[in-house]
Amino acid sequence: MKVKYELQKKDKQTKGRYGILHTNYGSYETPMFMPVGTLANIKTMTIEQAKAEHSAVILSNTYHLWLRPGEDIIKKAGGLHKFMNYDGPILTDSGGFQVFSLAKNKKDIVEEGVHFKSHLDGSKLFLTPEKSIEIQNKLDSDIAMSFDECPPASADYNYLKNSVERTIRWAKRGKQVHKNENQSLFGIIQGGPHKDLRKYSAIETVKLDFDGYSIGGVANDGESKEDMYKAIDYSIPYIPEDKPRYLMGVGDPIDIIEGVIRGIDMFDCVLPTRLARHANAFTRKGKINLRNSKFKEDFTSLESNCDCYTCRHYTKAYIRHLMVCEETLGSTLLSIHNIRFLIKLTEELREAIKEDRLLEYKEHFTKEYQKHE
Repeated sequence: MKVKYELQKKDKQTKGRYGILHTNYGSYETPMFMPVGTLANIKTMTIEQAKAEHSAVILSNTYHLWLRPGEDIIKKAGGLHKFMNYDGPILTDSGGFQVFSLAKNKKDIVEEGVHFKSHLDGSKLFLTPEKSIEIQNKLDSDIAMSFDECPPASADYNYLKNSVERTIRWAKRGKQVHKNENQSLFGIIQGGPHKDLRKYSAIETVKLDFDGYSIGGVANDGESKEDMYKAIDYSIPYIPEDKPRYLMGVGDPIDIIEGVIRGIDMFDCVLPTRLARHANAFTRKGKINLRNSKFKEDFTSLESNCDCYTCRHYTKAYIRHLMVCEETLGSTLLSIHNIRFLIKLTEELREAIKEDRLLEYKEHFTKEYQKHE
């Protein structure tokens, strides 16, 4: 079946909204944070650990799975769900972000697709909108993403204008070859920080009648927070209320709150597990680094009010010991906590929307979090 979004409640003071996302693997509340499992796994964690922390949709990456182990092998395994043993919904990105980071110059981007070299062995590769959709059809994810151009944050207006138009043409081509009836397809809105380009991109993409819509180009290197918020504000008015809205690649707690206030339903990011591998943990009082010597004899949990597995069983001192000794378990425990932190954040945002106190929640959370950052 196609995913369906059911709006339940709007916050009276903002554009924040509480809803239900109906999928092939159950119904889930939004706003939601989606953990990233690039290579069909969440780094250092098992699927069972992710489920225990209330994961809903999990992401995997089309480009990486295309190269290893290959979409045909995953299809033979029975699709991505069986391959990675996840009985919840899966979203696959188009591979566009990775491909454009590997394309070295503008001549690599042609109307047909993108020429680039594999990050594994340097072999020449070519990815088109049709190929991206074909791979995702075989992966059999619940939500597939259109193949879009991901321009750098430094791109000028004329480049972005041409890029938006190309992304729309690619969206049409991808939609034409999308054959998996049990898989939803989301369109991607681009346009940088420019109001007219975001409006144009949103209107033209919505005309193609996708199952959901994402706002792209907000998590590139060099993108400012101000430009991110502009991109959301300029796009949201043109996205139908009965379709899910997804902000791609965003996982900073403050950005999630700002996104929800502006009407976003879905977020994803590698940030929680990446921070964990560098000994960092999210807390209500800002991020902390467990390598800091002050935690050597700290026998309290990462957060006293956190219900994650890590906080229920382990102390800062123990996790610090693991990280200093470069034990993988340390990264696992911090990943569990960081993912639960962001999922719990969206749970609290849902409750705030239901009670029309989203701005109050933002003020309270931000004041405490940023004071210690």
